[in-house]
Amino acid sequence: MTEDSALQTYLLGTVALDDLLRLQRRLHYDVTGDPTQAALIVCEHPPMVTVGRQGSRSHMFWETGDLEQRGWPIRWVNRGGGCWLHLPGQLALYAILPLERLGLSIDGYLLRFADALARVLGDFSIHQKIETSERGVTVHGRLLAALGVSIREHTTYFGACFNLQPDLEMYRYLRCHPDVSETMTSLERERRGAVRPAMVRERLIEHFKEAFGFARLSLFSDHPLLPRSVRLQEVAAEPRL
Repeated sequence: MTEDSALQTYLLGTVALDDLLRLQRRLHYDVTGDPTQAALIVCEHPPMVTVGRQGSRSHMFWETGDLEQRGWPIRWVNRGGGCWLHLPGQLALYAILPLERLGLSIDGYLLRFADALARVLGDFSIHQKIETSERGVTVHGRLLAALGVSIREHTTYFGACFNLQPDLEMYRYLRCHPDVSETMTSLERERRGAVRPAMVRERLIEHFKEAFGFARLSLFSDHPLLPRSVRLQEVAAEPRL
């Protein structure tokens, strides 16, 4: 990107999927109309399952009606990847980037995205047995961050989920990707200790910015399309970027 290029970064709290998709559509429209722009959304979602293009109901192993009893909806979405279980303690990242302006192929974009996520682990003293691919990031063969993107008009949307500290028990009941049977893990499990969520968000954003060559960040904690109730939940812990 150019020396003055800025990554518009939306650092949000818990956002309902429909609200997020509405915001993503608007940002995608803005970036396709002006490729000098780019955006990244970092948020969490209420408990639910999203199913990408490689996923199916057969990859979920809950008893019939169990998700309904929990009040966890299942939503089919237009992204790559399989079934993702969203729970508190998991960060969702939505990247809206102009690939032609960045000079990246789809595979190159995915690998650079995965590398940015993997670099976060090093900031928290995790250095061994880390592997990256177009599917995401594994540690000791356990999936910690999953990638699932879409491309339209040479502009990316959707992105990744990153397990910071979710309850891992429930991840035994689904297969995140049909071709991979690895168990899920989290940053706290691999580190064997607690982490500050605000610091993880800070490092994620910084590594993403560096990976894709942005000179600076423009940080936002709201957008006019979002309900007024959607706010950063730890205002005092905003990244100092």
